[in-house]
Amino acid sequence: MSGAEEVRENTALPGERPGGGSPLAEFTTLRLGGPATGLVVATSDDALIDAVRAADANGHRLLVLGGGSNLVVADEGFDGHAVRIATKGREYDNVGDGIVQLTAEAGEDWDDVVADSVEQGLGGLECLSGIPGLAGATPVQNVGAYGVEVSELLVSVDLLDRATGRVRTVRAADLGLTYRNSVLKHSDAAVVLRARFQLHDSGLSAPIRYAELARTLGVEPGERVDAAKARQAVLELRRGKGMVLDPADHDTWSAGSFFTNPIIAEAELPDVIARIAAQVGADQRIPQYPAAGGGKLSAAWLIERAGFAKGHSGPGGRVALSSKHTLALTNRGGATTADLLELAREVRDGVRSAFGVTLVPEPVMVDCEV
Repeated sequence: MSGAEEVRENTALPGERPGGGSPLAEFTTLRLGGPATGLVVATSDDALIDAVRAADANGHRLLVLGGGSNLVVADEGFDGHAVRIATKGREYDNVGDGIVQLTAEAGEDWDDVVADSVEQGLGGLECLSGIPGLAGATPVQNVGAYGVEVSELLVSVDLLDRATGRVRTVRAADLGLTYRNSVLKHSDAAVVLRARFQLHDSGLSAPIRYAELARTLGVEPGERVDAAKARQAVLELRRGKGMVLDPADHDTWSAGSFFTNPIIAEAELPDVIARIAAQVGADQRIPQYPAAGGGKLSAAWLIERAGFAKGHSGPGGRVALSSKHTLALTNRGGATTADLLELAREVRDGVRSAFGVTLVPEPVMVDCEV
């Protein structure tokens, strides 16, 4: 098929896991996971659509791969076909009143998209700098960082509807975008082909809402700064937490933040805060932030107060919490997915035992679970 590369085809009997070949670990930032039955890299829209339609027509399970930065794949691999999105292309359209619409193909490297928008003198995406993965994945996860979420900037996406085989445009308002979630997450009903974002041509950042970033920039929360300056500050902060990919740094062999910040219902929040205070001491400030229907707590803060320090080691030292940030679970080399999941359960259960709060994994789990 034009625009596609058939990387490998591993054979397996019906009902068996595939074996042989190179594992999906090659395509995840955790560097973990077994092989798929087959793998295609699609470099064009037509190739991507054809690969998905072919898998569906033949009744194959399908795993759509982006940058692999938010993916945990079972050691046994994936009993089905994987399609790696590698489509490229960015377009800018001036729609008037200082607004520019950016269209990014799903296979574009996300940080390249952000960097290019800043170089074009556009503001809006700069606080999302340094996030690994592809542009097409950002609406699925409703990616967010340093006070900005994709939902604030997203206009629409083009989706391949697998039930009909047709391509349709869906408005951002119809994607159910909430904290690190959307109707596209944990669903295989559609594949994102491209996404559109609304930016502004002032060259200024979005209002700086995140206190740590405001301190780094030396401004008050709510102020705007040069978008390029905000991008550099975000990249510095992320590097300090091991959140910018570096093959030589095992702290970046992760899926980013492994747990979402827990959102506690308003009716339950006072009791939860009281329980936490009883454990850590009434004089300790408990970080909490406004959230729809309640309050959002800091998962990293809870993990540390539950007794899990940076660098806390899992099975055999093969996995550990990042030495820079307790919210990242990392592969220290020679790890398995089973090792990672064991560490994740230890942390989750420890926080639940200490504070009665259950942390929820953020990555997409492929044939495995915490």
